[in-house]
Amino acid sequence: MSEQKPPGETELPESDPDATVADPVGSVRDDPDATLAEPIETIDGEVAKHIGKYTLLEILGEGGMGVVYLAEQSEPVKRRVALKVIKLGMDSAAIVSRFEAERQALAVMDHPGIARVFDGGTTPRGRPYFVMELVQGVPLLDYCDKVSLPLRERLTLFIEICRAVQHAHQKGVIHRDLKPSNILITELEGSPVPKIIDFGIAKATGESTEGREMMTEIGQMIGTPEYMSPEQADFTTADIDTRTDIYSLGVVFYKLLTGQLPFESETLRSGGLVEMQRIIREKLPQTPSVRLITLGDRKAIAGLRRTDPGALRRQLRGDLDC
Repeated sequence: MSEQKPPGETELPESDPDATVADPVGSVRDDPDATLAEPIETIDGEVAKHIGKYTLLEILGEGGMGVVYLAEQSEPVKRRVALKVIKLGMDSAAIVSRFEAERQALAVMDHPGIARVFDGGTTPRGRPYFVMELVQGVPLLDYCDKVSLPLRERLTLFIEICRAVQHAHQKGVIHRDLKPSNILITELEGSPVPKIIDFGIAKATGESTEGREMMTEIGQMIGTPEYMSPEQADFTTADIDTRTDIYSLGVVFYKLLTGQLPFESETLRSGGLVEMQRIIREKLPQTPSVRLITLGDRKAIAGLRRTDPGALRRQLRGDLDC
């Protein structure tokens, strides 16, 4: 593990806006051309093909803490699932606690818009794992642009996303890293259906998770800067509540409308942590309709919404500009 830097010396993650500090959880990007050359990793020092009643098939994703496998469940039903196991060597008490917190956060959810947890346990040497619904879908923005989803349909889809987040909040869980790549879209009878993944940096906010505080590591940046609320960007405080998710949803919505972030990555990250915090805390972004005027590719952006720039700007004015 890397040495933790003291406040004031923390570096911003060197990643794109839709990269995450958290780990991939139970997700499958719907890419039929994608292949994985890596072999199945070792579990407890040996090449493992099975964990309990699950047969490991291939690696789906890997984060700083865990590895996610495509696995096949043999009983009581036969199905394919996503199995996440903590990495070898990442077995400190804090990391194991964080992993268990992720599992508990997911277990209390019961909503079609949130990836479900089926099972969990530990390997013979005590490495925790849990088994999740295998979500086959496309990241939110990729889907909307791929099918040139009109603005009204984007709004309808966004409402469904908000309902899923509301369910999490009612269960006492904050996601803390809501962004387009953590919202996958599948199709059901020809209609898009959102599914939120990766509650790996969630935080309990009430007694529904037995009073456990989940993933509140003061002094460590958690989340994705472009989607962070001001209070989340100030990582020296633990004063985070459901409003931080609402802020992140607002950023996602802004990008759904305009194809752009309120504050571009280069602007936000170039000045370091302190400047990033100042921008998020003090600056007001341009309203969507004004932002559209400044874009050189506004015709293409409007085309992805099946309209023209003038009509799109008129649609953005009013309530959507607030």
